[in-house]
Amino acid sequence: MLKQTEGSHAVAEAVALCRPEVICAYPISPQTHIVEGLGEMVKAGEVENCEFINVESEFAAMSVAIGSSATGARTYTATASQGLLFMVEAVFNASGLGLPIVMTVANRAIGAPINIWNDHSDSLSQRDCGWIQLFAETNQEALDLHIQAFKLAEEVSLPVMVCMDGFILTHAYERVDVPSQEQVDAFLPPYEPRQALDPKEPVSIGAMVGPEAFAEVRYLAHAKQMQALGLIPKMAEQFKTVFGRESGGLTRSYLTDDAETIVVAMGSVLGTIKDTVDEMRAAGEKIGVLGITSYRPFPIDSVRAALQNAQRVVVLEKSLAVGIGGILSTDVRMAMSGLQLHGHTVVAGLGGRAITRKSLRALFAKAARGELE
Repeated sequence: MLKQTEGSHAVAEAVALCRPEVICAYPISPQTHIVEGLGEMVKAGEVENCEFINVESEFAAMSVAIGSSATGARTYTATASQGLLFMVEAVFNASGLGLPIVMTVANRAIGAPINIWNDHSDSLSQRDCGWIQLFAETNQEALDLHIQAFKLAEEVSLPVMVCMDGFILTHAYERVDVPSQEQVDAFLPPYEPRQALDPKEPVSIGAMVGPEAFAEVRYLAHAKQMQALGLIPKMAEQFKTVFGRESGGLTRSYLTDDAETIVVAMGSVLGTIKDTVDEMRAAGEKIGVLGITSYRPFPIDSVRAALQNAQRVVVLEKSLAVGIGGILSTDVRMAMSGLQLHGHTVVAGLGGRAITRKSLRALFAKAARGELE
């Protein structure tokens, strides 16, 4: 059903259609409208067999999510920025235990100084925590990725973050196609946990592991991420079959086949970049865009295949690794290893600073002339 709605409300409807059994909620801008919407739906009885739990902090939210998921409940929560940092200890525990929790991260800058606007500092600070990370370009993709996230999480027994740009997407009203319950049920089967805690037969999980086994446990987490690398594009194809539209996948190329310059980015900025590329193409510039949807696991082979025929690559990222520079560009450079490409890192949009077509045109033209550092 087509409707004009706020991005947060679209995500709330998508999550509700996935039939969650436990929703753990603590408000923090800019994700609050998501859990508010879900709370209203649960109270109205629109989400059956679901317990909505108000908790006292983000750490409590993830702790409750761990408990509910471990007992076999399909579990969801949401956070942003400082909230994600507050739950970090439990975030690592969730992935270490292999629990298929789905969490929206409404991307927002990290303080100090306090800043509530969008960049990717929060989720990228957790790039090594063991969670799958999927980035949405539009509100439609944010809706779609949540449906895929539950299926992916439960197939590989790993938690999934769906990252959507705070305010730019969460608070923007756009037309989205909200699927029917029948469509979602056809794509996402009921959750059948591989193992579940039973209070009648108590056991310990996450117990201490010594040096003789710790490396093997960590490698298992890595192996499951590599399994997800193969499943993500297959799920995107399944999604297209059921819902009739392309969404998700590892990467998305735009006018890259003959491009001499390829811009790599994640999230909502891809729309502005594509508009700029269209203008430059009309002026005769051979330029294209590679959008990365799956940041973790990182699709090295897919990125390498998309970039190998270009002359130069510009990674535009909304994050800064203080002391070295780019974060996304580090992984892109790994994919480019051995290729004779000129690679450039451009950090932009920190703390919500506007990224305009005018500034991008100047930047990309400078790159084409070989004038970027």
